[in-house]
Amino acid sequence: MASKPVSEYFDIPRLYYFESHNDFTGSKGQIFNYKIKSGDTLKIQIWHGMICSDKADIENESEFPLDQSGFEDMIKWLEKQYESTL
Repeated sequence: MASKPVSEYFDIPRLYYFESHNDFTGSKGQIFNYKIKSGDTLKIQIWHGMICSDKADIENESEFPLDQSGFEDMIKWLEKQYESTL
């Protein structure tokens, strides 16, 4: 039985990926981009355009606890950011 995706819009790894302190970058379409940095917390950045995060103007960012509740809140935050562009 396949498990439910963590996001309605994005193909994001599960929490254990980030608990191992892996970062993740993704996009939706060709213009909505995000980067999740994992350390003591989950830090997420959002930008638009076809440019890498190091060169982009970060338009919005937020930070969440590195636990299941924080992970779920981060996914909800990311989905709301995307929905505001629709």
